[in-house]
Amino acid sequence: MKAMIIFGSTTGNTEAMSEIVSKALDENEIETITANVTEVSVNDLKGENDLVVLGCPAYGDDEIELQEDFEEFYEKMEGSLDLSGKKFAVFAPGDSSYEHFCGSVDFLEKKLKELGGEIIEEGLKIDGDPDDSESEIMDWSASLAKSL
Repeated sequence: MKAMIIFGSTTGNTEAMSEIVSKALDENEIETITANVTEVSVNDLKGENDLVVLGCPAYGDDEIELQEDFEEFYEKMEGSLDLSGKKFAVFAPGDSSYEHFCGSVDFLEKKLKELGGEIIEEGLKIDGDPDDSESEIMDWSASLAKSL
């Protein structure tokens, strides 16, 4: 089994979460490839991987604003991209003091479903530093592996 983890990170928290997710999937015998969203194309979403995991923080008080590197990627998801039969999961670090706490998770899950993708596990939303939630991230990732 193979999984691709695509993340966008400004402060390093989403990248740290990506590393923990990768470690947990590897421990559950899922081979992982981790890439910054700036290094991939939307066509990678329909590649040969059994699972694609997206990690993207959200910003903004009035509306959800995706992390800047992820914005262009998201815009390219519009149109004729068919993700039927593909499995996905989404995670984000965030700050619960914001109105749209980890709103990128819901935003991306909705788009993936619209394109025919299957969300295999409810998105993971971490409040604060990912290092403080490592066991929760590991458990979520192990659950992903079992869902495959």
